[in-house]
Parts: sequence; C-alpha cells; structure tokens
Amino acid sequence: MPLTTRRTFSKIAAGAAPLLAEGARKPLKPLAPGIKVSLQIPTDVPDEDLTLAKQMGVEWVNVPTGGDKATAENFIRIVKKVEAAGLKVWNIGNSNVHNMPEVTLNLPGRDQKIEEYKQFLRNLAKAGLTYTTYAHMGNGIWSSERETTRGGAPARAFRQSTAKGYWAGKVFEPPLSHGRKFSKEEIWENYTYFIKQVVPVAEEVGIRIGIHPDDPPVPELGGVPRCIFGNFDGYMRAIEIANSPNVGVCLCCGTWMEGGKYTGKDVFGAIREFARLGKLWKIHFRNVSGPIPYFVESFVDNGYTDMRKVMRTLVEVDFRGNLIADHVPAMVGHRMVGWAYSIGYIRALLRDANEDLRKA
Repeated sequence: MPLTTRRTFSKIAAGAAPLLAEGARKPLKPLAPGIKVSLQIPTDVPDEDLTLAKQMGVEWVNVPTGGDKATAENFIRIVKKVEAAGLKVWNIGNSNVHNMPEVTLNLPGRDQKIEEYKQFLRNLAKAGLTYTTYAHMGNGIWSSERETTRGGAPARAFRQSTAKGYWAGKVFEPPLSHGRKFSKEEIWENYTYFIKQVVPVAEEVGIRIGIHPDDPPVPELGGVPRCIFGNFDGYMRAIEIANSPNVGVCLCCGTWMEGGKYTGKDVFGAIREFARLGKLWKIHFRNVSGPIPYFVESFVDNGYTDMRKVMRTLVEVDFRGNLIADHVPAMVGHRMVGWAYSIGYIRALLRDANEDLRKA
C-alpha cells in the first residue's frame, strides 16, 4: 500500500467533520505549547518521588499500573494524590491491556481483551486523563541477558542470536513463540479488527492513543512479523486504517534507533513526519549503542545518536506532547540516581534548544 499523503489525511479530517457536528465525537483538547518533561514513578506513587520531581523542576508524572490496580477508582486516587503535590498526570499505564497476544495474534480471549481495553479508556476518562500509550506486540519485548554500559552500569541488551520475548511475567521462546509462523496479512487483519472497535470509544471519551514502536523492530521475531509498528510505512498505513484524530504516535527514540535501516526513516525524519501530521504526542527520550542485530541501552549522552539534535528537532517542529526518560541504566546509590541524571540532562538540552531557536 502506498504511503499516506497529506491530501489523504485532509480527506480523512474532512470526512470526520459531520461526526463532530453531530456530537458523536468529543473534540480533543488542544495541547498547550511547550514540551512537557515528565518523570516515571512507581504504581504506589511514593511521596519521595513526587518531591524529587518537584526538586528537578518536573511538572508531570507517568504512572504504570496493572493487575487489580487498573481500576477507575485507583486512577482517580492517583490523580488526586499527584495534583495535591502540585504536579500533573500525563499518563497512567495498564500492563493488562498492553502488548496483548490475544489481540495481535487473534488468540482465544481476543474479544474479552478488547472489551477490557475499551473499559480502560473509559476509566482514564473518569480520572480526567486524555492520553494513553498502547503497544501492539504479539510476543513481548525481546532482550538477551543484561550487560553493562558506561562505568559498568547494568543495562538491557539485545543479541538477536540469544534474545527472548518478555512481557508481564510471560516469556516467549524462539524459534516460534506460539508454535507457528504468522503471516503479515494476519497481523494487519488483527490490528484492523482491534482498532476499528477501539476508535469509537476513544473518540467518545476524548482519549488520544499514542502507539509505541515494536521493541526491537526486527522484521520478524519468534515467527511473528513486526510489520506494522516496526517501520515508518507500517505506521502510516496503520494511522490511515484507524482514520481517527485520536490515534497517533508515542515515538520511543531508543526503539527507533534500534531498528536502524529497517525503520525506513531515521529518528529525525520520523519526528518531522509524525509532527507534520499532528500525530506526535509522546517521546521516550533514550539512546542505544547501535542498531540491531546487537545493542545495549545506554545513558542518554552515551549512545550512537546525537540527542542534542533530537531535542533540537522536537523544538523546531513545535512538539507539544509529553517527554520522558526511559529504560535508564542503573547507577550506584539510590534507585532514582540514574533518572535524576537523565532528567537533568534532558532539561538542559531543552533549555539550550529553546535558546538556539530564539536566536535563529
């Protein structure tokens, strides 16, 4: 299928106008100017982490949940606690409905998981939230044994010859994680089935869904093609299928860098194209040692990509979404030392990029 063009997206937007007029879709709240740097904090929302966020000058947090914690009541509790501390919640995750093999591979229980996802969107809206990140991997995030990066810091690694898939306590073993090979056509059909059911709910409650790239974006892992969210063309086709202002991109820079030539565009080109379409809503700001078939996740200032240039690109395209440090290598001392280092570096890059743009 050819790449979606700007003209195609204009037609999509025009076709959606009557629905807006009829009130069938809740208009999306425009994103305020500026990049919202955010700190990821644990599910129990420790007071110490909220204090640290404020000390670092961060105004937003992201909170993961799952299991029996993924309820509207808990989401409301989290939002109230964060706001009482003078901060704001950008995103509450839910591992129960993230990387669902039942949905991606059309396994038993698919319709039940889709209904669970729809309810998750409704629960977010009840808590006053307007964004969520979704990942569509059928056999998890693939990694090898942990290795070390600068200074001996432990970090995630990937060697294609030894990697396995992991997600929410499940392990997906090669060579065939689900006992057979899946075709690209199946993967596309399953995505279409899912997104067509999810979009009406997202539009009804006003939730943006930012879709995360496959990690890593190897063309096939464990017999499952990563043909949709492992490359730029796949993203464009997926966005066109969704045909909704509520479906866009959570661009994990590190994952995109992992893909190298397989993504079809480098991270700078991807940022520019997704931003041009108004579909770029969240950034995972991280770096890796090199592209597949082997990489180690590194400190933000120690990988193969110029992160100063990444930040400058985000400022140039007027990115207004959320930006987090992610997959931070462990540093000695307190569990948050590495995160504090990354956030400090990110804030300095952002300040410099804003200043450079003003001078330009």
